Amino acid sequence: MTTDPVKLTADLIRCPSVTPIEGGALVLLNGLLTQAGFTCTRVDRGDVSNLFARWGKGANGRTFGFNGHTDVVPVGDLDAWTVDPFGAEIKDGFLYGRGATDMKSGVAAFAAAAIDFIADTPPDGSIVLAITGDEEGIAVDGTVALLDWMDAQNERIDHCLVGEPTCPNEMGEMMKIGRRGSMNAYFTCKGVQGHSAYPHRARNPMPAMAQLMANLAAYELDQGTKHFDASTLAVVTIDTGNSADNVIPAETRSTVNIRFNDTHTSETLTAWLQTEVDKVARATDIEIMMRVRVSGESFVTPLGELSSLISKAVKAETGITPEASTTGGTSDARFVKSHCPVVEFGLVGRTMHEVDERVEVANIHKLKSIYTRILTDYFA
Repeated sequence: MTTDPVKLTADLIRCPSVTPIEGGALVLLNGLLTQAGFTCTRVDRGDVSNLFARWGKGANGRTFGFNGHTDVVPVGDLDAWTVDPFGAEIKDGFLYGRGATDMKSGVAAFAAAAIDFIADTPPDGSIVLAITGDEEGIAVDGTVALLDWMDAQNERIDHCLVGEPTCPNEMGEMMKIGRRGSMNAYFTCKGVQGHSAYPHRARNPMPAMAQLMANLAAYELDQGTKHFDASTLAVVTIDTGNSADNVIPAETRSTVNIRFNDTHTSETLTAWLQTEVDKVARATDIEIMMRVRVSGESFVTPLGELSSLISKAVKAETGITPEASTTGGTSDARFVKSHCPVVEFGLVGRTMHEVDERVEVANIHKLKSIYTRILTDYFA
């Protein structure tokens, strides 16, 4: 009896696991994997639930790992949905629901592939599923907690596949061998409040902030590298909160988001930002404070055994050779890369996070077949 990845995806969608709520998704997987012979451990930290599942002792042969998440983003405007976001309804060949694409279908596909693989052809080695409930959130107690626990328990993975949706339009067209780094910088300009009719009695922080944001937005960070597009900086908010049109405010705040390639590190970018802050502060006589939060550094997994393994499996099942890309946002691969080589491959991601999020049913079956072939070839 084979494990149906579509049914499992639907069962997971019916678990309302809006980050960081577990919603029953990991309980469901824990029971299914335990019954299949996996040794399962809940690795919860803070308000986040995580699941580590291993089949095999790991003493002989290699260990292949899958990583994914069962938490989902909020539904948004419920009235805009044409279906129940947690109803897992199938219409016209598509399975609908929050998390259908990102990424309960990916988790279901690799869980189903692993369960059937060890039942049919038990490998000389181990398979690990590391599943988190904190990828869509702040991501400090999810995959990071799993990796911390693995280090403490001397658990190792030799190669890892993250099942995020990676294909822009067609199944099989893209895998991710790396990701850009991501960081936010938060600025506060402090001046002196006063009446707008007497600006000489005040010290207006607004022109200083406007100048700083203009300087940062106009700066060319780089022109791209071998594996990456050019780095980008976006001004995402400028907030003053001044509801009066005759008052010069005492303070204004802003935020920029930087997505950066391997030309930079968060440390070198922070140093550059501070230099720009100091220039404007000196020129305007306005105090400017900066705080930085780093989501992840840029990284690339060099083309080799893992990317070749995945590429051949995708080509065999879809007829398409996937492009090795580093486009898109961040994923938990940014944490796994410090543990072992990691590549991402999954479904078409066109509708992720959207109203009426949906996935083509046939592609869920196809993804399970790809993951099964990857396991077969890896342990051959």
